[in-house]
Amino acid sequence: MEIAGEGIGGLRPPVLTPPPVKLPPVVVDNVSSTWDLLYSLGPQGYEDFPVHPLNIEDLWGGDDGKSSDGSTSQSQDDWHSCVSTSLTDEEHDDDDDVEITLSAGGSFRRRIVQWEKGDYLGCGSYGSVYEGILEDGFFFAIKEVFLLDQGSQGKQSILQLEQEISLLRQFEHKNIVRYLGTQKDDRKLYIFLEYMNKGSLVTMYHKYNLRDSQVSAYTRQIVNGLKYLHDRNVLHRDIKCANILVNSFGCVKLADFGLAKVTKMNDAKSLKGSPFWMAPEVVNLKNGSYGLAADIWSLGCTLLEMLTCRPPYSDLEGMQALFRIGRGEPPPIPDSLSKEARDFILNCLQVNPNDRPTAAQLLDHPFVKKPPISFC
Repeated sequence: MEIAGEGIGGLRPPVLTPPPVKLPPVVVDNVSSTWDLLYSLGPQGYEDFPVHPLNIEDLWGGDDGKSSDGSTSQSQDDWHSCVSTSLTDEEHDDDDDVEITLSAGGSFRRRIVQWEKGDYLGCGSYGSVYEGILEDGFFFAIKEVFLLDQGSQGKQSILQLEQEISLLRQFEHKNIVRYLGTQKDDRKLYIFLEYMNKGSLVTMYHKYNLRDSQVSAYTRQIVNGLKYLHDRNVLHRDIKCANILVNSFGCVKLADFGLAKVTKMNDAKSLKGSPFWMAPEVVNLKNGSYGLAADIWSLGCTLLEMLTCRPPYSDLEGMQALFRIGRGEPPPIPDSLSKEARDFILNCLQVNPNDRPTAAQLLDHPFVKKPPISFC
């Protein structure tokens, strides 16, 4: 049944107007900002730090440690050491064990006061190396040397250590292991160094099958460190994978300066170094002295070692290798290596030291061309 004007077929009720939208009140905060919130979480005085826009060149990092405007830039390691270190001030207890000193280059450096020795890491020249830890959890490496041996070898060890300390305390470069200080008791001398948690390049090539791209990145950093040394007329004299350390960022740093020497125009005259990596002019001392180019020969041997996972002349005994080197016979280079890698090695292994490129020239070689981004 249908009723006119009503019911299902009747008039629809009028559509109700929706209620007005109630907007939240607009709050204008003239007091704080996101930056203020971040500053409030940081250490006191952080808000006074200037904020600079990020420059892509800062990610690459110049070879000479300088920024584009010519001023000295702080390395990433320096920055990490700053943000992870507590400054000693009035707010700290008087018995704090973490202190900071300013290095000669203007960067912050920890001063080791009280520490605890940890795991054994390995052996360096004239000493065992251990892990160390401070009260705030900062890790570092400890080179430990016994002082009780007063024989000729013991005295020579102390002289080498004094030389290593004297050189290390002057160095400040992203590809050279950082010196943190020394302590001595009645029996032992302790040298505190930056801790490189991935060990040496020997550990790396035993654990991983290193590719050309990885070896290229490592080699460029080694050459950077050598350039820094050679610019200061310092000859390392023991470049090999065992004396080059790596951290978890892939940063490579030269270490073990017990045999290093400051040279003046090729005046090194002693037989120093590891036999398989020695240059011909080092072996043939009867022909006169040698200079910075000896490190370049060792660099070529080190690159060959990384790519083949074994030392150069590894099929020979030490004296046999020295005889071959003395006759000017470079180690065999496998044909399986890339063209760029072979060319780099052959350039380094020129028998005449005057024919070898310098570290600065090697930085322009195609094998060590700069990667897109470097975190070291």
